Amino acid sequence: MAPFHFTWPAFWVACALYLVTGLGVTLSFHRNLAHKSFRIPKWLEYLFAYFGVLSLQGSPIEWVSSHRYHHQFTDTEKDVHSPLQGFWFSHMGWILDSGSRFGKYGGLKNVEDLKRQPFYRFLHRTFLLHSVVLLGSLLYVVGGFPFLAWGLVRLLPVLLSLIINWHGNYFSH
Repeated sequence: MAPFHFTWPAFWVACALYLVTGLGVTLSFHRNLAHKSFRIPKWLEYLFAYFGVLSLQGSPIEWVSSHRYHHQFTDTEKDVHSPLQGFWFSHMGWILDSGSRFGKYGGLKNVEDLKRQPFYRFLHRTFLLHSVVLLGSLLYVVGGFPFLAWGLVRLLPVLLSLIINWHGNYFSH
């Protein structure tokens, strides 16, 4: 529907959300939560994690758990998105197979640090509510259907982000 409801403000909202959610995933989920590469004030950590939730890539607990398992078992049969299981699996098939992501490894046992925090438990239970219902409602109230179509769906930016990320899974390992 987005091409039929194009407006420049809606396009810029999609671009802004792409940047914000991209920072949420790369800066928060990946560098801060999964690798603990740096420390920031807790309120800023939570804000960036919330931005990551809006990316439609799941809760911080699940995302970080998958990534930590990936590093624990890199390029082996136990790797969450192992290239040894073929291009399709390492590219995106692993996302469709939650048993592969968590069943083989004992579930979400490697993210106890996040599970101890009520904020992350709350996001884990409600991430779809935030990324679809709340963001969608806000976009519709602010800019009508064009903002909803371009801001919530963000099809092209979300797909590009995921494809780039998934190609890294396959070609870099």
